[in-house]
Amino acid sequence: MKPHILLIEDESSLVELLRYNLEKEGYRVTAANDGEEGLAMLNEQKPDLLVLDWMLPHVSGIEICRQIRRKSGLRDLPVIMLTARGEEADRVRGLEVGADDYVTKPFSPSELIARIRAVMRRARPTAADEVLTYGGIVMDLASHRVLRNGRHIHLGPTEFRLMRFFLERPGRVFTREQLLDGVWGRDLYVEPRTVDVHIRRLRKAINGDGERDLIRTVRSAGYALDDQPDGNG
Repeated sequence: MKPHILLIEDESSLVELLRYNLEKEGYRVTAANDGEEGLAMLNEQKPDLLVLDWMLPHVSGIEICRQIRRKSGLRDLPVIMLTARGEEADRVRGLEVGADDYVTKPFSPSELIARIRAVMRRARPTAADEVLTYGGIVMDLASHRVLRNGRHIHLGPTEFRLMRFFLERPGRVFTREQLLDGVWGRDLYVEPRTVDVHIRRLRKAINGDGERDLIRTVRSAGYALDDQPDGNG
């Protein structure tokens, strides 16, 4: 079955351009031209990936992203945000509310398709039945489930991939550049600040009330998954 992409974008010419190029690459595309219609379509059928414009009539892309991350059935949906806003603070805000990646307008269809492929690769681990454990965290790669001390943890696709990267290499400190290569891949340029955004989201997800932070910040170096009691920064 063809991967299903939902496109929520109010610029009709861009919708048709992207539909043509995505369908040519083997994707099934449905589209909504405002936020309310997009939310209704999401509630009717969950796509494999959402391409979401920042500025939409009725309900903004930022608000849609917030609602997605609050709903159990949509929480793990990969989201790429389209934005004409190029300022770093705006891009960081988009990532903080739950987007897995962003593309700044104007962009080429080939750039968006490359981003879609990268996000979908990260969202679908290839291991069939591997289970990773460390410090009370259990990650089942086959069922895409994560628990800490028996408590279910909901992670977005990028946080899942980041958690997996750490679980496969516990205790080792990684620079932002190493995390970008290992989690995002070498085929796309992603700003180092993006790592900090997703580390904050991962910490919020895995650390419950009274639980110690398992992600250790090493000043001027990077991050590590570490269950030892010293050294969070």
